[in-house]
Amino acid sequence: MTTDWTPTPSQTAGPFLHLGLTDNHSVACVAGKGAEGEPVRLTFRVLDGDGAAVPDAMIEVWQADCAGEYSNGAGTSGDATFRGFGRLATADDGSCTFETIKPGRVPGPADTFQAPHINVSVFARGLLKRLSTRVYFAGEAANAEDPILALVPENRRPTLLAQPDPHRAGGWIFAIRLRGQGETVFFDV
Repeated sequence: MTTDWTPTPSQTAGPFLHLGLTDNHSVACVAGKGAEGEPVRLTFRVLDGDGAAVPDAMIEVWQADCAGEYSNGAGTSGDATFRGFGRLATADDGSCTFETIKPGRVPGPADTFQAPHINVSVFARGLLKRLSTRVYFAGEAANAEDPILALVPENRRPTLLAQPDPHRAGGWIFAIRLRGQGETVFFDV
């Protein structure tokens, strides 16, 4: 008898983890109509190591408002239409889209300021704990000064940059590659 040691796909957390968290608790609108700041429509696409869509992942986002202040979800950032948090399941094509605003710069270590960014948690089958990453905006001048982005090797930084959507004004696209060629940089938090 020959033993086959070929790895099989992992289902550690199960393929349906997002159902209980998104069926009645989805939050696609991070910043409501009339929120201060530049409106942004941010579309995520989650891909596995082979580049195939992950249709049963869950994305959570947390961000500052346009003044660089975080909310506790009740509008305490000073803008009552700004929630600062979102949660969505991915669709069959591995995508989900949040309506928000471009965040302001928040304080960083040693009296620095971070570039506008959105904090992201990824939950998916095969993961024992969430993956944490950030979305920065391609072409943002402040990216060159961001102390966290500076910790990432230069050749890996593009995996953290959302790209403008050529088909939608104010739209941005961000691919999360869970592993393999072009794997997104994930942070140990």
